[in-house]
Amino acid sequence: MNRTPKTLLVFALVVVVGMAFRVSWNALRDVARAIGADRTAATLYPFVVDGLMALALVATLVLTADARRFALRVLGTYTAASLVLNYVHGLVPALHGGSADWGRLADWNPANWALVLLATSLPVGSIYFGSDLVAKVLHHRPDPIANADESSEIVSNRSTGDLAESTPAPALVNATPIPAAVQVGFLKSSIPDKPVPSTALVPIGRSVAAESPRPRRATGRVPDVARSSRPKRTPDELLIEARSLTADWPEEKLTAEGIRKEVHTSPANARTLRDALRAERAA
Repeated sequence: MNRTPKTLLVFALVVVVGMAFRVSWNALRDVARAIGADRTAATLYPFVVDGLMALALVATLVLTADARRFALRVLGTYTAASLVLNYVHGLVPALHGGSADWGRLADWNPANWALVLLATSLPVGSIYFGSDLVAKVLHHRPDPIANADESSEIVSNRSTGDLAESTPAPALVNATPIPAAVQVGFLKSSIPDKPVPSTALVPIGRSVAAESPRPRRATGRVPDVARSSRPKRTPDELLIEARSLTADWPEEKLTAEGIRKEVHTSPANARTLRDALRAERAA
């Protein structure tokens, strides 16, 4: 509902409650005069009964759990008491003119005693129950979790047209590391030197799990496809190949680095081959 229908509904409720209070006020005032209240006390007596009903209704809307059930019991009790007194007022015509005997609400004595006890106990109960309800309302703390759930449910139930601005879909960025040549050729990039291990598309705004500072070790057997296609050579084969490739090399060019590049072997094997070739030339 919009604000205008809600306002009209609340206004209509206030009007109905006000008229109902006026009708009940007449009966409760005459009952108060019958149990011995003076004119001023009899005028204020309806506010004691029906006023506490209104207070209990407000407390019912604010409180929760046991406190709310207590407010409902007070509301039900005072509603029933007001109904009984209005009913008695309708049954006893003498109350309508204010000429009833002091303390007489019924011809049968036990009924009269019960009604007088009920009418005289309501003001005292209003003091006790009214103070208790006000204290419960003032000390009430709403549950933040429940409020958060209600707020999220309200927002989720609203249509897209009611929202101030539609939420755009999260943009996707490619998490594949940019080659160093591209970074140097175009602009300086702020991407760290360490490449991001994941190559999946990551939505902007969502947290990405931090990667471990230690690189993961390769486990298991290396596939045959990943291995080098060059067959493994023996030391004699390496020496023969190096002797053939460096036969016309001068002495100053015969270095371990040159042999390593020419023979395509490891630095340790290159140094061994260099020493062997130099020893042969010296001999």
